[in-house]
Amino acid sequence: MNIKKYLMFGGVALSLGLSSCIGDLDLEPNDPNVVGPNDPNFKANSIAMCYTGIACSGISGPGSSFISGLDAGTSAYLRMMFTLNEFCSDELVWIWPDAGVTDIVSCTWGANNTLLEGAYYRLLGHIAICNQFLSNFADSTDEESVEMKAEARVLRAYSYYNMLDLFGQSSFITETAAVGEAPKQLSRAELFEWVEKELKDIIDNKLISETPLYGRVGMDGAKALLARLYLNAEVFSGKERWADCQAICEDLINSHKGGGFEGTGLAEHYLYLFSRDNNAYMPGGAKSAENEILFGIAFDDTMTQSYGGPSFIISGTVSNTHYMPRQIYGTSAEWSCIRGVQQMAERFYGLSTDVRDDLWLRGVKPAGQLYQYTTDANGVNQLVLDENGNPKPKEGEGVSWESEDYSDAFIGFTGAWGSTGGNAIVKFTGCTANAAADGGFDYTVTPAKYVNHNGVDYQIEDASYDCGFPATSFASTDQPIIRLADIYLMYAECYVNGGVGERQKALDYMNVVRRRAKAPELGFSDLTRKGIMDERSRELYLESTRRTDLIRNKMFAGPSQTIWQVKGNIDNMEGTRIDEKYNLYPIPSAVLAAQPEFKQNPGY
Repeated sequence: MNIKKYLMFGGVALSLGLSSCIGDLDLEPNDPNVVGPNDPNFKANSIAMCYTGIACSGISGPGSSFISGLDAGTSAYLRMMFTLNEFCSDELVWIWPDAGVTDIVSCTWGANNTLLEGAYYRLLGHIAICNQFLSNFADSTDEESVEMKAEARVLRAYSYYNMLDLFGQSSFITETAAVGEAPKQLSRAELFEWVEKELKDIIDNKLISETPLYGRVGMDGAKALLARLYLNAEVFSGKERWADCQAICEDLINSHKGGGFEGTGLAEHYLYLFSRDNNAYMPGGAKSAENEILFGIAFDDTMTQSYGGPSFIISGTVSNTHYMPRQIYGTSAEWSCIRGVQQMAERFYGLSTDVRDDLWLRGVKPAGQLYQYTTDANGVNQLVLDENGNPKPKEGEGVSWESEDYSDAFIGFTGAWGSTGGNAIVKFTGCTANAAADGGFDYTVTPAKYVNHNGVDYQIEDASYDCGFPATSFASTDQPIIRLADIYLMYAECYVNGGVGERQKALDYMNVVRRRAKAPELGFSDLTRKGIMDERSRELYLESTRRTDLIRNKMFAGPSQTIWQVKGNIDNMEGTRIDEKYNLYPIPSAVLAAQPEFKQNPGY
């Protein structure tokens, strides 16, 4: 079953019979064309709903929602995960002064933040959908049903993992609960134990397919999620599990060796993983030797429309204030609201050959601010200085922009708390991956090269508006949740932070990720906490991992916190320290009002 066939709006919905889990959380089908249990499509539609609950906000188009009282776009599942993991970090900011988001950006949120309420309810809503599927087919023992139930359990475990990560303590309920039974609150350690047992049961008993169909989660996805759980075990449970994490990583790496980049199983081209046709790299995708996306969510511009997921990331990062024609990025929507901060830009300084920032725009420099360069033996751009030691300006008139000009790689924020400036840090696009094969866009040609005249007119030098693929409002780009490159870096971190595994292998695994990116190789002196964290950011930015990575490495808050822009104050371009309570989000006030026996997280 191709999952996209069933992720359709305005078509066939199903009667899940969902009821409230907490307070005003309301889950009801919104489509009048309801499929009942006796319909032959009921099971297929039911499992599709478990995926739809992550991909889409509702079943009647991108403006509909499974939960009431919250904006459908803002509260879309993957958009909430992105918002709460990226905007509070040292990678990105959201530059629109929207209620709730500014508190996330500056790390000054409280228990009344509406985005936190939306995220909590969105996760519970998805858990309720998976619970209902498992309840409906509890007595089904045929092979297809057993596999589908395992898929629903992995997807539910993913939502409970996110509750564990973001909120620590969690409302908890499964398909075995009696009708009308209220959820209980599990501690962080208790929820960690439950998620671990759930995933281990599926993996150890081989309940899920090792070769899933496209759009479906399989054994790789279950193992990758368990590896991520173990990677964060010390934070989540109080007990480190580096060796357990590394063992799963090694298993996944070995099972994927033989194809792809240097036989590692990684995709040959980094940026292709975030393009319109990245479905080839998904489980069940056409490039079976390069199925780097171990766990991903399928999207389609007509069948899975959402204001979250890649549509949100693409539209948000493409910026008209940076003179970026949206058509060459395969989108007709251009929101201009997501920017990179200075600390993110600095991680790419001196890496002129690294392809992972090839689609970035670093702003338009005023006349007289373009400088002369020479290239050193390592291929790194070096400024040419005049007799006074000052950068030597380029000769000639006019204003232009160069993609690898690292003298001014970060353009400072200006306007009302950064309404202009900053880096447009594009990675996801609606472009097709290979111009030679299908007339689409060739990522080896940077689309962002342009000449700017007086800050108004511009021309594209290496691309045109007719790119051979559609520019659509909604993306057909799939969203990776966990990639094989992450697994390679997890192994290295287990060595760096846990002292387990082999030193040479840890370095080799970091370097294979860098070689794929055409970045210079690292040495043993780079096997440090900062070294692995910088590399994880360069490889995984925009993939909703950064907050968790910073907390795990004690860089997010407290005495060893790393300082970055707007931290602690939206108007502070230097950043400040924040209290350790921000390592967890608070349980929303609305949840505590509905169930006063629940406990709040410390400090709120």
